[in-house]
Amino acid sequence: SNAALREFFEQYFIPYQATQPDGGSEGLITGYYEPLLNGSRTRSERFRIPLYARPDDLLTIELGSLYPELKGRPVRGRLQGKRVVPYYSRTEITTGSAPLAGSELLWVDDPVEAFLLQVQGSGRVRLSDGSELAVGYADQNGHPYRSLGNHLIALGVLTREEVTLPRILEWIAANPAETERLLNSNPSYIFFQLRDAALDGPLGSLGVPLIARRSVAVDPVFIALGSPVWLDTELPDGTPFRQLAFAQDTGGAIKGAVRANLFTGRGPDAGHLAGGMKQR
Repeated sequence: SNAALREFFEQYFIPYQATQPDGGSEGLITGYYEPLLNGSRTRSERFRIPLYARPDDLLTIELGSLYPELKGRPVRGRLQGKRVVPYYSRTEITTGSAPLAGSELLWVDDPVEAFLLQVQGSGRVRLSDGSELAVGYADQNGHPYRSLGNHLIALGVLTREEVTLPRILEWIAANPAETERLLNSNPSYIFFQLRDAALDGPLGSLGVPLIARRSVAVDPVFIALGSPVWLDTELPDGTPFRQLAFAQDTGGAIKGAVRANLFTGRGPDAGHLAGGMKQR
């Protein structure tokens, strides 16, 4: 019952207000979802965009024991002779100058959808026989995440108030010749692995399936994974959204104490909701 739930949390938990460095309690709530792409196990004229598995030459270096400020923030790179250098950027990977041949996991038909899959971190790929494969985050190339919205703002194409995923996709559709350059403005690149398609939701960083509108990605420097988190915000249509969620995931763009990314579920409706989420 609601009374029993309230008693449980009042007995075993102490609430803490998440605040900004200046003491403010307002931040940003965005959304993400589980997209569905069309794909194949083999390359063809239609399916020519690779989803890569974690490359064998990608190094993950933990420096937290030497530099406490880097705890939980591993450095990624590759060996060049006897030196560790940054791993290949998105541009190097997508233009073929990075030697990743042989690391392809699957092939899909749309570079924009492949990019959005990387932003979401997990999704499903429908094969020609109608079956679906589930893919999830395996690793990242170590480069910082740069949002397409901020890049379009810097170009003077969109204002900050205009930036939503649907508006960005409209601009891409109207400017196909600029698509590759825009996508490569984000040097971060995500590698995938196959996961259990029978699970109800994708696995978050905590290793448990995400639940629509109950799971959030947070910055673990400020909020421990597994923590209950009370959200006080609204949906894009103005409907109040005040309820308990759980910190079960992380993300390259999720930085700061008052910052959360709400998992909205699977499919087009979830994608529409996630794409419009940019709430206080």
